[in-house]
Amino acid sequence: MQTNLRPFSRFTRESGALMHLSIPIILTQIATQAMGFVDTTMAGQVSPADLAAIALGASLWIPVLLLLRGVIMALTPVVAYHRGARNFESISVEFFQMVWLALIASVLLIAYLVSAQSILEWIGVASEIIPIASDYAFALAFGVPGIALFYTLNGFCEGMNNTKAPMIISMIGLLVNIPVNYVLIYGHFGFPEMGAVGCGWATSLVYWLMSGLLYTYIRAHHHYKTIIHFTDAKPRAKEMVHLLKLGFPIGMNIAICGSIFAVIALLIGRIGAENVAAAQIALNISSMTYVIPMSISFGITIRVGYALGENDELGAIERSKIGIVVSAMVSLIAVATFLLFPEVIIRLYTTDPVISATAATLLAMTALYQFSDALQIGANGALRGYKDTKIPMLLAVASYWGLALPLGVVLGLTDIIVPAMGEKGFWVGILTGLTVAAVLMLLRLRYVIKNRSILPTDTVTAN
Repeated sequence: MQTNLRPFSRFTRESGALMHLSIPIILTQIATQAMGFVDTTMAGQVSPADLAAIALGASLWIPVLLLLRGVIMALTPVVAYHRGARNFESISVEFFQMVWLALIASVLLIAYLVSAQSILEWIGVASEIIPIASDYAFALAFGVPGIALFYTLNGFCEGMNNTKAPMIISMIGLLVNIPVNYVLIYGHFGFPEMGAVGCGWATSLVYWLMSGLLYTYIRAHHHYKTIIHFTDAKPRAKEMVHLLKLGFPIGMNIAICGSIFAVIALLIGRIGAENVAAAQIALNISSMTYVIPMSISFGITIRVGYALGENDELGAIERSKIGIVVSAMVSLIAVATFLLFPEVIIRLYTTDPVISATAATLLAMTALYQFSDALQIGANGALRGYKDTKIPMLLAVASYWGLALPLGVVLGLTDIIVPAMGEKGFWVGILTGLTVAAVLMLLRLRYVIKNRSILPTDTVTAN
C-alpha cells in the first residue's frame, strides 16, 4: 500500500506546487484575454461585419503583440537574477533599457497598424470589412505605447517576485473595459456610435489606465521607489542589445504559436463576413482557454529549471512528466465545456442562426485539439527548463507553418483533395498540426532527457 501511495503523494505534492506557482499567472492572463472576449461579444451584437472586423484587426495585431510580449518577458529573469544578487542598481538600469526597447518597438508597431487598410486590401479581404477593420487597427495604434509600458512594468514586478499587483490591476482593467466598451460601441453620453472601432479605442484607453496604475503603485511602493532611479534612464545600446538577444527568441516562440490562428482568420476573411465571424467565435474561445496551459508551461519551466540548478536530474524528469500530465488534465475541462455547452457559449457572441450553426461545428472541432495543444505546450515548457529552445521553435514552425496552414489552405480553399471545406478545412489543419507538434515535442523532451543522462552536465548547452 505504501508503494502505491508514494507515487500518488509525489504527484499531488508536485502538482500542488506547480499550480500554486501558475495560478497568479493564469489569472493575469485570463484578465487580459477576457478584454478581447468582451470586445468580441459586444461587437458581435452590432453586426456580423463588426464581429468580422474585430477578427481581422486582431489577426493583424495579435502576432506582433505576442512578439512584443516575448521580448519584454526577458526583463523578468534579469530582474530576478539581480534581485537575488542584491544588485539593485543594475535592476534600475535594465528596467529603463527595456522601457527604451518597448518604446522603439511601439513606433514600429504604430506604423504597422496604421497601414492596416493596405495590408487587408493586399490580402484580398472582403471589401465590406476593410474600412471597419482598418479603423479598429488605427484605434489600437493609439494604445500601443501604453500596452508596451504595462508589460514592462509587469515584467519588473514579476522579477521582484510580485505577481499580485499586476493581477489586481489587470482585473481592474477588465472591469473598466466593459462600461467603456458600452459607451463607445453603442454611443452613449454624447459619444458617437462606433461599433467595433469603439472596442479599439476602449482597449487603448484601458491599457493606458493600467500602465498608469501600475506605475503609480511602483513609485509609491516603499521598496521599489528606492530601486528605480531616473538617473539610469539614459539609453545604453549594449544593455538593450543584450535584452533583445535574450527576449527575441522567447517572442518568436510565442508568436509562432499564436500567429497561425491569426493568419487562418485572415485567409477565412476571403470567404466572407459570416464565415470569418463564425471562425472568430471559435478562435476567441480557444485563445482564452490557451492561456491556462500556457501559464502552466511557464510554471513547468521554473520548476524544471530550479531542479536542474540543484543538480537534481531525477527531480527535473519527474517535474517534467507531472507538469505535462497536469496540463493535459486541465485541458479536459475545456474539452467537456465545449462539447456539452456549445449553444450557451455561442449565444454570448451572436444570435445569428447561420453564424451560430457554423460556430457550433467549429467549437466541437476546437474541443478535439485542446488535449494535443496542452501536451505540446507542457512539453515545450519542460524543454525551456532544460534550456532547449532552438529545436522546439523549429519543430513548431514545421508543425504549424509547414503542415497545419498548408493543409488548411488545401482543404479549406481548394478542391485538390476534397471539395473545398471552407473554414472547417482550416480546423482539420489545426488539429493535425497540433497533434504532430505534441508528438514531436514529447519525442524531443525524451531525447533531451536521455542525452543528459549520458553526457556530463557541463557539456549540455542551450539549443
